Amino acid sequence: MNVGMWWKAVRVIPRIDKEEWQRLDVVARWLISTRAAVLLMTFISAALAGLFALRDGQFDLGRWALLALGLVFAHATNNLVNDFTDFKRGVDKDNYFRTQYGPQPIEQGLMTQRELFAYIAFSGLVAVAAGIPLVIYGGTTALILMALGILFVLFYTWPLKYIGLGEVAVALAWWLVVLGADYVQRRQFFVIPAATAASFALLAANILLANGFPDAAADARVGKKTLVVRLGARRAAWAYLLIALLAHGWLALAVWLLIPPDRALWGLVSLPLSLAAGALLLRHAGQPQRLRPAIVLTIAAALVHALAIAAALASMAR
Repeated sequence: MNVGMWWKAVRVIPRIDKEEWQRLDVVARWLISTRAAVLLMTFISAALAGLFALRDGQFDLGRWALLALGLVFAHATNNLVNDFTDFKRGVDKDNYFRTQYGPQPIEQGLMTQRELFAYIAFSGLVAVAAGIPLVIYGGTTALILMALGILFVLFYTWPLKYIGLGEVAVALAWWLVVLGADYVQRRQFFVIPAATAASFALLAANILLANGFPDAAADARVGKKTLVVRLGARRAAWAYLLIALLAHGWLALAVWLLIPPDRALWGLVSLPLSLAAGALLLRHAGQPQRLRPAIVLTIAAALVHALAIAAALASMAR
């Protein structure tokens, strides 16, 4: 067991050459190929849903553990399938961050398609294996939620993100993640997590939107009509700010309507991060080399938002 190697793989690694790749064990290769750092979003989503149930005295650790495992591996499967389809279509070959910070292993020729399929099969099987007990417990509704998740994976990979609907799909997917995760704790839908998760889902959509700025020129060349390509960089930056304000404004409105508890307003701590990222996008929309801070701030905003709400719920747990 090489924990140091795995930790290095979890971080965002710039370029990795063939010699270094060959020194990695199979776990480290899987972590790099699935972009393990971004899987933290999924884990935090599961934690947020679990804390809603914990606050109400309806938390079950076993079901939550299965849920978190299934969601993380489902997200990993989506990342792998997404990279494969983009690789086959040549979408990411000239993208700015791919060329500057290192392509995925399949693009760089570090792994074969057969190896990638093995990772996809493994990740998918783990996700399904974790989901089966939850479906048995949750019944037809849980099965429908799982089916919807699979459909989102398939339709996001193609064609939604190619026609400017990727952000909508991402927002709906993350909202369903929290809603579904809460459902398998209670076996019923509850308005508080459904309402509160909407702000987090919008901030998750902004992550995809922000990532589209540096790659807009390359995406346009291959016919990938992302929202940034469709709107243009300047208008897309204003759309980013609108989504960020809508997310935080909705949370404040929901609290005012007495849906989530007052402490959910802790989630507003992420607003300065979103505004700073939006300002950077407006200022440097046409300069890909200067957009990395905006993307980092966008990811931080979504994570801080969810963690702040989670902390508020934890402080109220029975």
